[in-house]
Amino acid sequence: MNADGSNAVQIFLLIAGISLVPAMLFTLTGFTRILIVLGFIRTGLGTPTAPPNQVLIGIAFFLTIFVMFPTFSKINEDAVQPLRANAITQETAIKRAELPMREFMFDQTRPKDLALFSNLAKREKPKTRADVPTYVLIPAFTISELKTAFQIGFLIFLPFLVIDLVVSSTLMAMGMMMLPPVFISLPFKILLFVLVDGWNLVTRSLVESFNT
Repeated sequence: MNADGSNAVQIFLLIAGISLVPAMLFTLTGFTRILIVLGFIRTGLGTPTAPPNQVLIGIAFFLTIFVMFPTFSKINEDAVQPLRANAITQETAIKRAELPMREFMFDQTRPKDLALFSNLAKREKPKTRADVPTYVLIPAFTISELKTAFQIGFLIFLPFLVIDLVVSSTLMAMGMMMLPPVFISLPFKILLFVLVDGWNLVTRSLVESFNT
């Protein structure tokens, strides 16, 4: 009975942990930043369904794995492998796995956002990273990622906006006000994006944004 009860609890905890994976993906990794930027590209191009959501999510997922690979490797080396070898306990493994994730989040979190949630939690100003609890770090990291994503998205939008303005002004000057400007600007935006190798530039910028 005790063994069966223990197994049932472990299965329940496993299922609960799996259900938290999407939330952890959005709040503990760079997935949010990457997906939002990819969404800005699609909106800027003016193609609501191309690439489709499934493609964008797939690209964002594997780019996240690429960006997070050093962190995941550190977790595997310091926590997973020793735990599988029964060299450490589960509690120790969790603490060791938490350290690389915290380092990654700290590197991407703005001090202003960290100070905001420290004040909201009514905690004293932290002197070191160790003084910041994880429950304060996670929301600070999340809003920092949102701000970074929107900053990158704004820069992506600018050239597309210029094309839209030029096309719209040209059509008005020609008296063709009944013709939707998007029909004319869309091919030019796609052509510009292809000529400058847009996916290469955006991917490079996204990955390098995590290294600054």
